[in-house]
Amino acid sequence: MRDIPEGSKAPAFDMPTDGGGHVSLASVRGKPTVLYFYPKADTPGCTTEGQDFSTLIDDFASAGAIVIGVSRDPVRKLDRFKAKYDLKVVLASDEAGEVTEAFGVWGEKSMYGRTYMGIERATFLIDGDGVIVRVWRNVKVKGHAAEVLAAVRGDAS
Repeated sequence: MRDIPEGSKAPAFDMPTDGGGHVSLASVRGKPTVLYFYPKADTPGCTTEGQDFSTLIDDFASAGAIVIGVSRDPVRKLDRFKAKYDLKVVLASDEAGEVTEAFGVWGEKSMYGRTYMGIERATFLIDGDGVIVRVWRNVKVKGHAAEVLAAVRGDAS
């Protein structure tokens, strides 16, 4: 996993989304964008994170921000995940892994003594000019969406 410092230009991305859509860095230009990376759709922590961001989606929209969840799940799985939990965020599929690698969130993880490759739960706040203004690494889900919203609004340091 590599570090992308605050103040640097966000890596370009272009991904298919749930519902047959598409999202790219160019398509969100001019708006603050929350890009949150989560390990796997329809797992407990990832579901809670998606629900927390969805609960606050109107507040993000009022602040002019777009919220995009990114995993390596195929679009069809994202469609089911979004429908099952009535998620309001855009879910993007990075099946090839180019975006997770570009943002430095793909790497070795371990659980129960087993080592494997996976996505680090991380969030990037990108301003309208494509600059990363805030990075959260090794995210703990509880309270995270509210913390990100505060940063979008300029309420957090």
